[in-house]
Amino acid sequence: MFEPPTKNTDPDAPTRATDNDAAIARLSAVRKGYLADPYIAALIPRAHLQQPRPPLINIGTYLRTRAIDLLLDDWFRLAGPRKVQIVSLGAGSDTRFWRLANGPHAAKLQRYIEIDFAENTSRKVMSIRKNRVLSAALGAEGDISVGGGGTTLRTPVYNLLPMDLRTPPAASLAPLMRAGQGDEPMLSPTLPTLLLFECVLAYMDPAASNALIQWFVDYFAAVPGGLLGGVVYEMFKLNDPFGRVMLNNLKSRSLSLPGAEPYPDLASLSRRFLDLGFTTAQAVTLREIRLRYIDSRELQRLSQLEMLDEVEELELVLDHYAISWGVRFPEGWAREGGAGSAWGLVAKKQLEDDEDVDDDYGLQP
Repeated sequence: MFEPPTKNTDPDAPTRATDNDAAIARLSAVRKGYLADPYIAALIPRAHLQQPRPPLINIGTYLRTRAIDLLLDDWFRLAGPRKVQIVSLGAGSDTRFWRLANGPHAAKLQRYIEIDFAENTSRKVMSIRKNRVLSAALGAEGDISVGGGGTTLRTPVYNLLPMDLRTPPAASLAPLMRAGQGDEPMLSPTLPTLLLFECVLAYMDPAASNALIQWFVDYFAAVPGGLLGGVVYEMFKLNDPFGRVMLNNLKSRSLSLPGAEPYPDLASLSRRFLDLGFTTAQAVTLREIRLRYIDSRELQRLSQLEMLDEVEELELVLDHYAISWGVRFPEGWAREGGAGSAWGLVAKKQLEDDEDVDDDYGLQP
């Protein structure tokens, strides 16, 4: 006889599993032509057997990726001649490092740090080391170090580190960020640094996520000249009828979103950054990104990829996901060589008036 099923005693397993959902959604969007990403298949077991996702998911994946990529492009511009550090928290199977390392910003990338559960980092370390293309982007073989029982990978630029983001940062995050090579910390407090949170904070208790962001604010505030930015992608506005349906669907998968409760609207998402010491902040829904920030020629291209029947459902879903961003400017930033104080997405009208937009932002994937 078969053994009776045993109840999963790991309460974090459903949350970790969402990374696989996101990776497969990205693979689907790539195969359908929404995005270009030659690296994602290497991070998905049996990628050739994965089924395509519905158009609604493909479009949402495209908008999420496109908006964050545009914010990253503008962050490199904002940094001016300075090199840039990026810290991706809850990175999972994200491939952004490889896309940057093989793109126009490669020379300006000083450090790229990914942090996630040890179970996720161990799988990613294994996938990277098994794939020649992913490993080649890390640099010389002698500069690559795998440790922590296969959960940690360190190189001069790319670092993959295991950590539970809910633990007090002073005890967990601080030792990681200060443990660089020689006397140099892994994360320099003097270089422009961007924090990425993609579907991470919603799964955390708000007190824990605020403490996490606050640690970075304090770390960069302690040294003159530290420029800090943050980008958050997550679901929100879950107190309306459609939001409650989303919550019930997640509950059926043993998932809860304690970190989404304090953010019922866009203003609250922006206020999170301001309350934690950032200078400016903004938030937009994926629906607004589609309407205001994607070039009309690109929208035309997307419309030819798949037939979309459920337009009303698409609008509802996109209206419950948002990207928010904030920046903390050090005193005298512009006077000391900063590229200005404006950072964010460029509205469609301005995009279409700019003859060089394709070169600047790579609208064609």
